[in-house]
Amino acid sequence: MTSRLVSAATIFVACLAQLMIAVDVTVLYLAVPALTTQLGASGESVLWIADIYGFTMAGLLVTMGNLGDRFGRRRVLVYGAIAFAACSVLAAYAPTPELLIVARALLGVAGAAVLPATSSLLRAVFTTQQARTAAIGASAGVSAAGFAIGPIVGGLLLDSFWWGSVFLVNVPVTALILVAAKYVPESRTPEPLRLDLFSVVLSVIGVVAVVYAVKGAFYTGLWHADVLAALGLGVAALALFARRQLRLPVALIDLRLFLDRGFAASVGSNLISVFTLAAFGLIISQYFQLVRGWSSIQSGLAYIPSALAAMLAGGLLAARAVNRFGRSVSVALGLGLAVLGFAVFALIEADSPYALVMVAQVAFGAGAGLTLTVTSDTILGTVPRSRAGAAAAVSATAYELGGSLGIAVVGSVLSGIYRAQLVLPAGVPAPMAEQVHESFYEALTVAAALQDTIGAAVRNAAVTAFVDGIQVSMVFSAAVMAVLALIALRSLRGVPKVIEKDAVEEQGTAGGTPLS
Repeated sequence: MTSRLVSAATIFVACLAQLMIAVDVTVLYLAVPALTTQLGASGESVLWIADIYGFTMAGLLVTMGNLGDRFGRRRVLVYGAIAFAACSVLAAYAPTPELLIVARALLGVAGAAVLPATSSLLRAVFTTQQARTAAIGASAGVSAAGFAIGPIVGGLLLDSFWWGSVFLVNVPVTALILVAAKYVPESRTPEPLRLDLFSVVLSVIGVVAVVYAVKGAFYTGLWHADVLAALGLGVAALALFARRQLRLPVALIDLRLFLDRGFAASVGSNLISVFTLAAFGLIISQYFQLVRGWSSIQSGLAYIPSALAAMLAGGLLAARAVNRFGRSVSVALGLGLAVLGFAVFALIEADSPYALVMVAQVAFGAGAGLTLTVTSDTILGTVPRSRAGAAAAVSATAYELGGSLGIAVVGSVLSGIYRAQLVLPAGVPAPMAEQVHESFYEALTVAAALQDTIGAAVRNAAVTAFVDGIQVSMVFSAAVMAVLALIALRSLRGVPKVIEKDAVEEQGTAGGTPLS
């Protein structure tokens, strides 16, 4: 097996796997209306269908990353991909909302196996900084683009098929992954790793409870009893988990890694970057469909500039930026581009030309692709290859938590501004007025039901208030990213351009020769 074939196969598998997982997060956005109608799902069921995937994935990432280090990253990736395809078929043909929730939960379990394995395989196969950054750049760029590609795929499928088709797209992707994985060398840690089951339980309870609390704060408010109970349980479990890790001879997560400034700053940058990435994806999908009134396929195709920008910035520009400017400037530059994207989108009105939207998308997509590539490379580069799976799991957990926080916090800001700015015309019946204040989607439903001059006035008032909310949310997101850019510029200063920290060589454990 030639080194060129090994490198090509590894990058191909990593990119496809990352894309499959990322697309499955966002492909459901456009399917929710059809799913609600055709499956008869209640509002609560729809929330669980959307959220359970992230709950199970986030809770098991650390465990699955360690299993990959112990039993073989390629093996865990292959089994995870097969399970992902099987659960996708189950989801596509689910006859009830309850079975779809179960299928989505199992998809999260399979996704937790796939995500850390892809990144750790890149770390194991590509041993020099330049090759590793380029490989991770391609993977991270595709992953960032997946947030935009999901709605594109969803729009195209929903235009011709039923809601379940958005899940079946995973089956042919898995087939390609399995074919290419035959040429990917196996790798695992050379020393025996003992999996501490109590640590596994604590990590699952802690992460799932915290993510549940974050999402619950968005839906019911921070001071709701369930939210506070989940938050308390999560914090307590994570505190016990951290204490136990410091005492174990071989921990699930070596918390001393966070003493490395490059590792800690990169994990934080990942979390905040995905925080705004998820918020941007949610808001722009609502803008296309609800404000502009575009069809599923139109909304999906409108994401293309963002997807292309993310792939190009991650795959082609990241390695060059690191070599020329260093890591701190490269991350700050990526975050600065994202700030520009938010600032431009803050100027958007209900009837703004698409060219203005496209400028915002390109700036944001390029910034996200560049930032996530450099931070992901820094995280993996600062740990030995023998523990690449555990490090990748930390990065992926930050990714999931950041996404949950972004939707919850920015979504809450958007909803609050909408309610505060909404001014209804006279003559709207009280029950309908209450429904209009509940959400923008409900307002459009009421406006369509009225079907007269009052209905048009209600729609205009709701659109104006919602666009005001978008503008304030974008300014808020731009401010968060600007502060993060300054922090990254300072905290990553001194982290070398070239990181070659292979503390343990994995000789005899790989089915091929590591690449330079």
